[in-house]
Amino acid sequence: MPAPTDITAANAQTRQPPTLPSELLQIAETHWLFAEDELKRTPSIIDGLPPEKEREYRGKGVNFILQVGIMLKLPQITLATASVFLHRFYMRHPMQGTPGRSGFHHYEVGATSLFLATKVEENCRKMKELVIACVRVAQKDPQKVVDEQDKEYWRWRDVILYNEDVMLEAICFDLSLEPPYKTLFDLLVFFGEEHNKRLRNAAWAFVNDSCLTTLCLLFPSRTIATSSLYAAAKHCDVSFPDDEQGRPWWDVVGVKISDIRKACNYMADIYEGVPSKAGRESGMYERSSEMADDSDDKTRAEGTKRDDGRSPATVNGLIASPTGSQATEGRGSKRGHEDGAGTGQETITNGASYEGNGDESPRKRQRLSNNAAEANVVPTQPEQADDSADAPRSEQVRVVAEHNGTAAPVEETLDGGGLVSPKLDDDVEEGEVKA
Repeated sequence: MPAPTDITAANAQTRQPPTLPSELLQIAETHWLFAEDELKRTPSIIDGLPPEKEREYRGKGVNFILQVGIMLKLPQITLATASVFLHRFYMRHPMQGTPGRSGFHHYEVGATSLFLATKVEENCRKMKELVIACVRVAQKDPQKVVDEQDKEYWRWRDVILYNEDVMLEAICFDLSLEPPYKTLFDLLVFFGEEHNKRLRNAAWAFVNDSCLTTLCLLFPSRTIATSSLYAAAKHCDVSFPDDEQGRPWWDVVGVKISDIRKACNYMADIYEGVPSKAGRESGMYERSSEMADDSDDKTRAEGTKRDDGRSPATVNGLIASPTGSQATEGRGSKRGHEDGAGTGQETITNGASYEGNGDESPRKRQRLSNNAAEANVVPTQPEQADDSADAPRSEQVRVVAEHNGTAAPVEETLDGGGLVSPKLDDDVEEGEVKA
């Protein structure tokens, strides 16, 4: 059975970066990526709606999706898919109506996007349940009684069914998406940080907040996932090591650092654009220049190789043993536990051992003596009371060596990683470090 350290090192070597989505999915996603100037020329803005209002209505539409989804107990991926449908829809249709062209309210588009997303992600809900939840959220009355005799019920039902055909045509039937949540979790596993709750929650919150914005129209989902991990790592003071070739972690996952910083700065502008609250100051979110030096990045641990994120530093796949005071302290605590137990197995030079509790039978003592003789070690008899029994462990080894007429060997112990580390000076007491 392999040692736990061997399994840990093997897992660190077999981890691979998250795979890219299919080529067709990447091509379809690039068709829905726009420049920032293009986002200022959407149909709603062309019709006279201020950009700030359009951004606010988009956020309210996504918030409507989240509230209805929570009421229907839908998974987060389904809600993220619905938010992408909403943002893409408003790149083709306006929010407010004009003479000769009707507009689409953000609540109605949000309900239609969620209805379509439940089918795409295979988390279907009954039409009646969806309509009732939409009526309750729209009227801000979670306990409102809605049945098939209510006019609002039929109005929302007809709106959802009518807008479904319009939305499918607007988004060109591009229904297959790759939400950033799965990519984010794969990145956490790749860097061995899936159990870092603070980092994981911060990155997850970044992705959740990005759904309220048009970030999905500016960057692909893989860049959004990497940007969320970058922002969370800066917030939590976490750094990731370079690979064996000396490449930074963002090159390993295949994302440009300029795109990552650009996405983080965009989200920082969104956060600070929210009406200020007590204690919040402008400029509290750290920004990074897109052309800054990569070697000085806060999230990069230069000069180290990738490991599993939880074990000590590894060299060529092997876990390095503790040195200096760490090794001495570990041996001291281990020996103190063995000496205090009174019974149990005690290791003596070259791995020879004996079990002594004072009650051994003559046959057992004879067998232990034979084993010790084969290992060139004379075991200390329990019934013999001499001064060497109370001496430190190094003195016991020296007494045994003098009995055999040989030089005192260097005692070796096994550290926690399974590697052999030599004992330090003999005059250092157990559990202490020589100054």
